[in-house]
Amino acid sequence: MNKSTLIELGLSLLVMTFATKLAWSQETNTQKKIYTTTGGEIILSWADAKGNGTDADTPLRFAPFFNFQTQLHLDMNDKLGFFSGLNLRNIGFIYDDPVEVNTRYKLRTYTLGIPFAVKVGDMFGKLVFVGYELELPLNFKEKKFVNEDKESKSSAWFSKRTPGLYQSLFVGVQGPHGLQVKFKYYMTNFVDKNYAANDGNGNAIYPYQNFEANVFYISLSFQLFKGASFYYDEFLQQTIH
Repeated sequence: MNKSTLIELGLSLLVMTFATKLAWSQETNTQKKIYTTTGGEIILSWADAKGNGTDADTPLRFAPFFNFQTQLHLDMNDKLGFFSGLNLRNIGFIYDDPVEVNTRYKLRTYTLGIPFAVKVGDMFGKLVFVGYELELPLNFKEKKFVNEDKESKSSAWFSKRTPGLYQSLFVGVQGPHGLQVKFKYYMTNFVDKNYAANDGNGNAIYPYQNFEANVFYISLSFQLFKGASFYYDEFLQQTIH
């Protein structure tokens, strides 16, 4: 059994466990807690990128918006829980071409993601979490700069330049009042190597055929609402008084 098969098997078990626990808790145990949280995410991203087999520099990319997430939580007890949800995220990277001198590319896509995660610790305070996420690329944009001047730009909804779905793994810690720090790694290549473009003369070209890029990022996320209540009501009241 190869490594990718083991990963897929483990992720499938995680998803099935979450679904089973959620259904069981709703039917049999009123002590378990189900609730939602809503907030945002500030992302610092890079990529492990290669062009024609040569490593490329990928300067830091800062993406404070638009990143929105809502999470559905299931706390089994005070120390163990799960969460899923729905996330809208701006992910991408900056890429300095190792072959074309003074050429830089900026690639990004908005995605719609569904995470599946386990969390361990104090469900009302500090905890750690680990999980897997599937993301659907929505809008792709690529910009090309030569000598710091923008030479071209392309943008499209549900672009064929990206794969159908991204798969990623993440791990993080949560502090009081819903603040989270997370590390995430995308196992899927950011662009589709088989994408065919037209060179203007009716010939097919494959711009990403020899290009590989796995994005990873560190993020700071914050939960503004827990259910219908403002997450920081109690904190603000304590500060004022």
